[in-house]
Amino acid sequence: MQFVGYDAGDGGLLLARDGDVEYVDLTPGTEIAYQLGERHCAGVVEEGGHTACDADGAPYCDAHSHVWVCAKCTGECLKDEMDCFEDHAVYLAAFAPDVFKVGVTREWRLETRLLEQGADRAAHVRTVDDGRAARRIEAGIAERIPDRVRMPTKIDGLGRSVADDAWEALLADFDPIETFEFDYGLDLDGRPVTETMATGTVRGVKGRILLLERAGSTYAVDLRSLVGYEVSEGPSEREMQSSLGAFG
Repeated sequence: MQFVGYDAGDGGLLLARDGDVEYVDLTPGTEIAYQLGERHCAGVVEEGGHTACDADGAPYCDAHSHVWVCAKCTGECLKDEMDCFEDHAVYLAAFAPDVFKVGVTREWRLETRLLEQGADRAAHVRTVDDGRAARRIEAGIAERIPDRVRMPTKIDGLGRSVADDAWEALLADFDPIETFEFDYGLDLDGRPVTETMATGTVRGVKGRILLLERAGSTYAVDLRSLVGYEVSEGPSEREMQSSLGAFG
């Protein structure tokens, strides 16, 4: 068996078994128990199932790495023919306590995109009728507000609140169409330990961060870090660092 993907929106893992793909539910309270083995390319998941790949690259080898060309767009189309003719939203996202980013997505999936990123708050600041125009606006805003936030930064903010003053100061330069505030129900009272593991009781999922409870400690697992691992059923017996206690 192998972990071959994840769903950051719904909070789930994809597990391939003999070419078939199963969905590992990560609803809070669910018990999961997998031992991690060797890690290699996760291959390809298609409608017909899973095609394995033994290449060393993980989570995907060069042959199976797919970069969405639109993610690199800054307003000059990188495709042979521009095809993003639908409404796009330009948004600001906040990650506790005071980390902000600008981003673009198709307007109809704005809230889904924010949940996939694990945003704590967000503001929809512009709507334009094609992706190229949206990327140009994003590139301009990105000169003063970053357009990406690293995973360790998101993990560092777990259990903390967004700084109201900093968020309101940022929004003062815009006229938001709509604002969002998300509650992932994590209810953390201590600082999670960052680990790569798949054994424990699910506390919740925030973007692609999986929170697991095990032996009285809470662990933060980047779902992407699990993709590519061969796994066997049964709890991991590896010794884990205990959580670091209450927030200071």
